[in-house]
Amino acid sequence: MKQVIKAADLESAVKEAKAKNLEIGLVPTMGALHEGHLSLIERALKENDLVVVSLFVNPIQFNNKEDLAKYPRTIEADLELIKKLELKIKNSCSDNLLAFTPTVEEMYPQGEPKEVYHFGPVEEVMEGPRRPGHFSGVAVVVRRLFDLAQPKRAYFGEKDYQQIAVIRSLLAQIKYPIELIPCPIVRADDGLALSSRNMRLSPEARAMAPAINATLEQAAEMAEYEEVDDVKEWVLDTLSSYHEVNDSPNGLKFEPEYFEIVDAITLQPIEDWDEAKENGAVGCIAVWLDGVRLIDIVKF
Repeated sequence: MKQVIKAADLESAVKEAKAKNLEIGLVPTMGALHEGHLSLIERALKENDLVVVSLFVNPIQFNNKEDLAKYPRTIEADLELIKKLELKIKNSCSDNLLAFTPTVEEMYPQGEPKEVYHFGPVEEVMEGPRRPGHFSGVAVVVRRLFDLAQPKRAYFGEKDYQQIAVIRSLLAQIKYPIELIPCPIVRADDGLALSSRNMRLSPEARAMAPAINATLEQAAEMAEYEEVDDVKEWVLDTLSSYHEVNDSPNGLKFEPEYFEIVDAITLQPIEDWDEAKENGAVGCIAVWLDGVRLIDIVKF
């Protein structure tokens, strides 16, 4: 693995790879790596000649300054995890793995970008209204990474399901011939979706958090015989009342922000299972627990 900080150095490495007709894979991250990120990197290494892993906390996608301040920054630990991955796959990746760790000034040398992206109905649901400007900020940094890395393939985890739809729309807008590779969620043994935000959970909250996935799994079973609205109501009620029927330490409770059942491609809410027969349906949830916002999905 080679670490590069300057955009010019990344561009130079990419130019050299392109001259050799090497295929490039991109794994954009905000650092604080976990096994979910590592699964993306491992897959990218199997499918490409050169892999660029970005480790950059993108300030313009945070509409909450407190959330930005609290976001974990663990660059040295992240680089060690990538090195351990190299050993795990028993293949020296020193020549085909670049860790791109730019500063904000390096990514945005002209100051905060002025461009704004719009994604229509895809961003008008779920995360969109609750995090104004978030997806435009994501699109700005991802396009910058696309321009620098010039990948053939880009890898994103399905936990951020709506983000994948946004990136798909971005690619259509800018007409870049990049293959978007959605990758399955990696979970802890108890079912909790791995997330950089999990490290902010107290031990008590971490012990409660797997109930989110357990509830979604039950909802998937209910979909066989219950209507869409009934499943949605059950999920929200179950989590909202969890602390009343379980041993909830220190008065902790789930505070669901939303649970929507949507078409897997258009992301528009459905009222009947038949509406999503062609594309399938996905349940997307955001829940607050102990001051930490957790998201997850379930496929129906």
